[in-house]
Amino acid sequence: MNLGLESEKVEFKKSTSELVEGVISISSMLNKHGEATVYFGVKNNGDIIGQKDLNENTLRDVSRKIAEGIKPQVIPNIALELIEDKKVIKVYVKGDNVPYSAFGKYYSRSFDEDKQLSPEMLKALINREGEPDYIVQKEAINQNLTFKMLKGLYLSNDIKINNDKFEENLGLLNNSKKYNMMAELLADKNDLSIKVVTFAGTDKTVMLKRTEYGGKCLLLSVNNVLEYMESINETKVKVGGIQRQEEKYFDFSSFKEAWMNACVHTKWSEEIPPAVYIYDDRIEIISNGGLPSALTKEDFFEGVSKPINKRLLKIFSDLDYIDQTGHGIPLIVKNYGKDAFYISEHTVIVTIPLNKELLENVENAKVSLELNDAELKILELIRNNSTYKTTDFIRLTEYSEAYINKIIHSLKDKEYIKRVGSNKNGYWDILK
Repeated sequence: MNLGLESEKVEFKKSTSELVEGVISISSMLNKHGEATVYFGVKNNGDIIGQKDLNENTLRDVSRKIAEGIKPQVIPNIALELIEDKKVIKVYVKGDNVPYSAFGKYYSRSFDEDKQLSPEMLKALINREGEPDYIVQKEAINQNLTFKMLKGLYLSNDIKINNDKFEENLGLLNNSKKYNMMAELLADKNDLSIKVVTFAGTDKTVMLKRTEYGGKCLLLSVNNVLEYMESINETKVKVGGIQRQEEKYFDFSSFKEAWMNACVHTKWSEEIPPAVYIYDDRIEIISNGGLPSALTKEDFFEGVSKPINKRLLKIFSDLDYIDQTGHGIPLIVKNYGKDAFYISEHTVIVTIPLNKELLENVENAKVSLELNDAELKILELIRNNSTYKTTDFIRLTEYSEAYINKIIHSLKDKEYIKRVGSNKNGYWDILK
């Protein structure tokens, strides 16, 4: 008989020789889900092999090891079960006094693995609703802050504010009534810098452009990035003088969801802002800190929210920057699949591929928009034969010499071509 697969609530051990590991699994599952089941006498694949060398002290030893190892103390339900003539020890424990330690260390469950928690992850575990609002408690370095921009956003959304209680109502003060880190992020002036970087090619070898948004209220900087990305997302392509239907580089709604999630859920406490990297074939949205410890990947892809920065999320929600329906991640998955997400302990990267068909025509698109028909015609002739002279252009187009010279001059000014060598023996170098 097979008991199935291990999970975030069930662990299999071959025998009580793995009792210490079993106790660790119990604490790990309690920290994640508040309950744990461990079977002794079952292989990792679920096959029942039975607990060997059972005696009257075996169950007592299991109980004693759990009592010694897990703090705060729990009362386990330990039973000896007979399954297909094979004896199996089943331990079931339930508890909500998180966090639980095992032999002085703290663990949490990730599918069928027990992962030791860092001090910061341990702090996060204390709050079952998500990560503690560290940015609300940490005192801002700069206490000379103003919030005219933030107040303006509330008023423009027809939300009444109380000037005397504004900072307190929004959670911009810590327990000591000092401006906190979140207040600094939302202030009219700060040291915040959000980067949008464009690279040549598909790696970071050559950087083409670096744009920084910051120095002001986070909400405005976040919106500046959205406006910039929307501005580069529309291209009208003309081929042969016939205008094609407008196309998009990427699904902007998916980008917006990924970007807003990055800004709200990144660990601002580590002072590493989210960023956008643009390559020839994709866009990457980077957020710092990984998933909240109380959130599984399965829940994440289902759209379950366990906010890292709850007060910041409320402000974004108040101003309609983000909603809490949980549709954002499922939308990205629908459009680009789960492979669009790279999730590690410290980072979440969302990759949005660019429209391949449009990329193949992008150079033609730029040329078509910048050049008239005559210029396009001469440029095409040069592409076919870089040694053509003015007399060749006159013969092939029937344009006058004066008009040909005007076109050549325009193409040079727009940096499409340049002459290499003499007029007699040189050639045209095509720049783009």
